[in-house]
Amino acid sequence: MGLGERRGRAGIGVAVAVSALVGLTGCGAPPWAQGGAQAPESPSAAATATAAPQPVRNDLSSGSTQRSLTAGSVAATVNYWSTLSMDRWTATALKPVNLSMETTVTPNDGQKVYLQRATMTAVPGNASQSFTALAPQSDQTDAPGYLVLSPYSYSQTFNVGEVPAEATFVTLQFTYEFLVQTTPTSNEFAKQTASDTLTVAIAGGGDAG
Repeated sequence: MGLGERRGRAGIGVAVAVSALVGLTGCGAPPWAQGGAQAPESPSAAATATAAPQPVRNDLSSGSTQRSLTAGSVAATVNYWSTLSMDRWTATALKPVNLSMETTVTPNDGQKVYLQRATMTAVPGNASQSFTALAPQSDQTDAPGYLVLSPYSYSQTFNVGEVPAEATFVTLQFTYEFLVQTTPTSNEFAKQTASDTLTVAIAGGGDAG
């Protein structure tokens, strides 16, 4: 055999070996498919898998709540509760909200404090939007109003009507308008206003659709 023929056959052998190696590499399974390993998740898929809905805030989850409000020289203590259990606060139910209030005044020189008007506005919503507010409800009397200076107190019940089926909570916005005597014997009054907000979860809210 000549030298040229031996070199030719050697070249063919190298080519066959390289071809076989390429074939094995190209046909082999990717690393994550070997030995039962799983393909790595993309960042977006991992984020989706770990995302969880946030719990809905409920200021009446314990059955009641107490708030301390200030309006100028008036300090008001307000208790809120509902006679309807929270699991029955559904979108279609009539949902009562009860409140009681008493106030103190500083300095206390003997002047009286009156509640002229109390208003509640209910605004349904969910995590992505707010819906149209329900019609405001007010309790108002002739001037000067209801005497609310401790030990006298004020009580009232407002009702939250039907809300959209997509609502998961309702925000209750309260406004209290007080008249305070300028002196213990005066027929002149100073007006002070306090506001408060409660959030109450809607049972089963957002199930529709």
